[in-house]
Amino acid sequence: MAANSPLKIGLTGGISTGKTTVSRYLAEAYQLPILDADVYAREAVQFGSRGLQAIAERYGRDILLPDGTLNRAGLGKIIFNDIEEKRWVEGLIHPFVRDRALTELERLDATIVVLAIPLLFEAKMTDLVDRVWVVSCSPQQQLKRLMARDRLSPQQAQARIDNQMPLEQKIALADRVLDNSSTVPALLEQVDRALQFIHNEQ
Repeated sequence: MAANSPLKIGLTGGISTGKTTVSRYLAEAYQLPILDADVYAREAVQFGSRGLQAIAERYGRDILLPDGTLNRAGLGKIIFNDIEEKRWVEGLIHPFVRDRALTELERLDATIVVLAIPLLFEAKMTDLVDRVWVVSCSPQQQLKRLMARDRLSPQQAQARIDNQMPLEQKIALADRVLDNSSTVPALLEQVDRALQFIHNEQ
């Protein structure tokens, strides 16, 4: 790491484990810059983008809503049921996300930067970060939270969980695990300790 470069924390975890809660807290309580891969992924397929044009060419105009924007639910049905189509869409979006993150990193002047990347491992972006923080909870909690958040059936929610790298594998690769299996205050206390550990190192 160069002398003036920030320490880059890669924040990840499973779907619906609490990553957004952690990134929001880091931004609000510590004023840390958050580079959000979900935001960049939406930009990759926004109205008028090359990404959206490519998707429409592959799947037809039915993949668009009446206003010309992406029918995310329709695309989700395709990629959650076809691994090859999932890979094709990710091959379109992941390079865009990486480039946006790198551009923001060059622009920022900060001591610590958080890269919130849900698919940090799956998209092979661990080279962008210095530390990996994984937000975890029990499989039962993850399923219940996802069903409530996205109004999914147990089968639909489990299919989305199964579509990602298993959470236990991410935990095994983490520098720090943030356990979100109890209360939000307990989770945020772990975030405080993790940041304090970094400050003590510097």
